[in-house]
Amino acid sequence: MRDEILNYLESYDRARSLKEINDALRCNNDELIKELNNLVEEGIVHETKKCKYILMKYCKSLRTGTIDVAKNGYAFLIIDKNSEDIFISKDNLNDAINGDYVLADLFTRNGKVEGKVIKLLKRGVKRLVGEILYVKGKPTIILDDKKLDIEIKLENYFNNLVDGHKVIVELKEQLGPKKFKGLVTKIIGHKNDPDIDILSIACKYNIELEFSDEVMKEVEKIPSEVLDKDRIGRVDLTSEEIFTIDGDDTKDIDDAISIKEFSDHYELGVHIADVSYYVKRGTKLYDAAYERGTSSYLADRVLPMLPHELSNGICSLNPGVDRLAISVIMNIDLNGKILDYDIFPSVIKSRKQMTYKCVNKIIEEGIIPLGYEEYQDSLLKMQKLAHILRKRMIKNGYIEFEIPEAKIIQDDNGKCIDIVKREQHEGEMLIECFMIAANETVATHITNMDLPFIYRVHGVPKSEKIDDFLNLLKILHINIDTRGIDSSSQSMQKLLNELKDYKENEILSTLLLRSMQKAIYSPNNIGHFGLGLKNYTHFTSPIRRLPDTTVHELLRVYLFDKNINNNTIKYYNSILPELALHASEREQASVDAEREVVDMKIAEYMESHIGEEYEGIITSVTNFGFFVQLDNLIEGLVHISSLDGYYTYVPELLALVGLDKKIKYQIGDGVKVKVVGASKENKTVDFEVIDGNSK
Repeated sequence: MRDEILNYLESYDRARSLKEINDALRCNNDELIKELNNLVEEGIVHETKKCKYILMKYCKSLRTGTIDVAKNGYAFLIIDKNSEDIFISKDNLNDAINGDYVLADLFTRNGKVEGKVIKLLKRGVKRLVGEILYVKGKPTIILDDKKLDIEIKLENYFNNLVDGHKVIVELKEQLGPKKFKGLVTKIIGHKNDPDIDILSIACKYNIELEFSDEVMKEVEKIPSEVLDKDRIGRVDLTSEEIFTIDGDDTKDIDDAISIKEFSDHYELGVHIADVSYYVKRGTKLYDAAYERGTSSYLADRVLPMLPHELSNGICSLNPGVDRLAISVIMNIDLNGKILDYDIFPSVIKSRKQMTYKCVNKIIEEGIIPLGYEEYQDSLLKMQKLAHILRKRMIKNGYIEFEIPEAKIIQDDNGKCIDIVKREQHEGEMLIECFMIAANETVATHITNMDLPFIYRVHGVPKSEKIDDFLNLLKILHINIDTRGIDSSSQSMQKLLNELKDYKENEILSTLLLRSMQKAIYSPNNIGHFGLGLKNYTHFTSPIRRLPDTTVHELLRVYLFDKNINNNTIKYYNSILPELALHASEREQASVDAEREVVDMKIAEYMESHIGEEYEGIITSVTNFGFFVQLDNLIEGLVHISSLDGYYTYVPELLALVGLDKKIKYQIGDGVKVKVVGASKENKTVDFEVIDGNSK
């Protein structure tokens, strides 16, 4: 019915009454009203004051979006990545709070477009995290999210609540403007307990901390080793030289590799843990994995998608034990072209759990760590093949963004004691190339079968975003040849190569990446722009990603069980769109939580470095100041009020310019700063400029 309603409204640029729609579609009135209400709530259809309906795209002055509140109380309406954010004054929020999905009416004031909230479509937050504080003998809650300017009256509280407890509160009925009833549903722990800071952020993003008793009862029934009945129908690869390469502390190992070299080609094996064999649709275990959507890696803590009994046990490709896998064996010529391949269920036994650190010693320095002697030859073959694959990937349009990431180092009590850059070396590149090859192979195979599938897609960037970036280069006097630059991946490669010799390279690479669309999961295959591939999926990490587990399920149904019929196709066509959307949302929540943890830990670390001086580079400029990044990726704000003299923001220059115009602060400028403040609670670092400025 949804499609019929939308098709009907598409034909009219004026609002239609419920009767008109019903007469045209001749459907059940109750179902029609329910579906119309859903479309209104989603912001696709607008219901007028006269209870008529019209597609939102025909309402020129109306927009739907998410409220993002600033510290001073005003807000922005976030429509989508390709639209400008709309300013909303505090007086025009109409009691909307941070995160709400709303309908806003646009108007012009002083030549600038602003918005006024006219309807709440969907409450953005229902579950909040805060700290208990007793006032006059009664518990109150101080919310972690400072953007939420609301009052919560606790409807209940546990007898053992004390000052400093971090709790989860669910919003109930609204009592008045920005006033709600709240129900305490869980005590996370005390704020002074180790890791509670990280767990509180996880809860904020609805990342579950524990598995239910029902789930764990199902887990108890799963064997801890491969049984004879599990081997039926599988290819036995336990005698093959197969091993894993991961980080030093990795415990959830879902990919293993093997290689054979011939005179005119390589045989590459990628063997992935067969998680879907144990995590079956219709179980509480599957439901729990679905709800999480992904594992979350927050500082040095993992909140897994699957219980440890699976993620570190029977599903993990641990060395020296038999494990169930799905193997992709690819024959690859000396130019990196995949000649043929096979996809099949297998039983493997990893010979060794290798680490990137030790593998890099061998292939970069020629130093062989103890216990790696017999694998040196295989690793060097893999390195040669990886370089061949990399060369072909770049030829096809693979865009190599060298964006550094911060790694948090903590002591035994969970306190941040250092911030370092994550290192990417030959071993990491090798695994990336092999996994991309396997993912592309699987996606291409199912695409050729024309069956429902879940893809990892990345759209072509909007041309105006690229034009904005090229204009930024002109402002910064970056003199590179931009003739012929368009929205192709080859153009992005050219830009990145041209920028490598500039001191602003890391900043500009980051800004170019931000101008791209986000990669998401989808049943509609539009290709992967960033990888330069027509067909791509996520198949290689089923222990920690729901889409990969789903891909394994589809391979079993389509290829191994050959259960391809109209009912199967209809079933997966019906469930994959929602699954892809949910997985994309949970991935984004996990990414946001990870970034917030990094910001918090950076602030915690800098609390011990007040007064110290550093060299940095300006990464962004706003009307209230500019952000400076240090060599170890710590970023802090230089507020405009701390500058000596009067400065104004000049958007055309992306700079703060002094009144006498002799000094300006612009993206890419090197500056020397002193740490003058840091707040773990607010996740902020404050700098002041010393010794003037470079211009």
